[in-house]
Amino acid sequence: MSGNRFGTLFQYQTWGESHGPAIGVVVDGVPPRLNLTEADIQPFLDKRKPGTSRFVTQRREDDIVKILSGTFEGQTTGTPISLMIENTDAKSKDYSDIKDKFRPGHADFTYDAKYGIRDYRGGGRSSARETASRVAAGAIARKIIPGVTIRAAVTQIGPHKINRDNWDWSQIDQNDFFTVDKDAAAKWADYLDDVRKAGSSAGAIIEVHASGVPAGWGAPVYDKLDADLAKAMMSINAVKAVEIGAGFEVVTLGGEINSDDIRMKDGKPDFQTNNAGGILGGISSGQDIVVRFAVKPTSSILTPKATIDTSGHETEIVTKGRHDPCVGIRAVPIGEAMMACVLADHFLRHKAQCG
Repeated sequence: MSGNRFGTLFQYQTWGESHGPAIGVVVDGVPPRLNLTEADIQPFLDKRKPGTSRFVTQRREDDIVKILSGTFEGQTTGTPISLMIENTDAKSKDYSDIKDKFRPGHADFTYDAKYGIRDYRGGGRSSARETASRVAAGAIARKIIPGVTIRAAVTQIGPHKINRDNWDWSQIDQNDFFTVDKDAAAKWADYLDDVRKAGSSAGAIIEVHASGVPAGWGAPVYDKLDADLAKAMMSINAVKAVEIGAGFEVVTLGGEINSDDIRMKDGKPDFQTNNAGGILGGISSGQDIVVRFAVKPTSSILTPKATIDTSGHETEIVTKGRHDPCVGIRAVPIGEAMMACVLADHFLRHKAQCG
């Protein structure tokens, strides 16, 4: 299977399936002599792991990471870093009733069409369980770009958006939704309770910010920073759209508004707005980098759906088991990790070319 590796100089390759014995990642291109232990990685995995609230899947995984290679006496050696996370709470029997059916909205049909074989237990390789490996890689990536702060928040669940006037980063760890608007969190709790009781699901929008990125990272023409960020976010399970800066809203802005005016302040360029999302011509401008992505509602729901089976017969399917009523909630640390991986890669590429 191709497509398991991401990055150019900072690279990682994930492995494993949802209901296999373990998942993991091999991270390469990490400079030597960086301080790194499991304790540097675990907090990010704890933020992503399942079973943390009633609004996410109740699968119970501790997601304890083990470093198998690439470090010595608490420091990176410059060799590939291999990480492993054991699966301890997989319940494959939950999927026995649907092993011959294709779940609409999932990768069941396309994996079978491509490979002629599929792991029906939780989606196998296509499961969002794989994203734990990305989060682990992102924790290492953050070590390469000190001074850069990466934060993400849920800004919309279903039709309900945050009030941006209430934006407060300190609220992120004060609610179950990783949101910056405490009022929205209260409304989302009631909304998702109703969605869950109805056997349905909801989508979400996540916004990722990176501050402290200097001007100059990224490269024309095909290695643009925003192009790599778009690919990174689109590669996350269930993501169907990505925006940089003002995104689709630029269509409604005139040139005099959309163009971010520049003045001087304390001897440095001072952008008056940030519709470009911190990237111009594929190269960072020194402003905050802002990326949003939309996560679709999971199709693993209790409502009967029309589908076909592996023999081509029309049938219905109900997906039992433990599923997120809104998978977008746990995508917050994943979006942060992908931002970190892209920035670490472009930092190393910029350093290699420009010193």
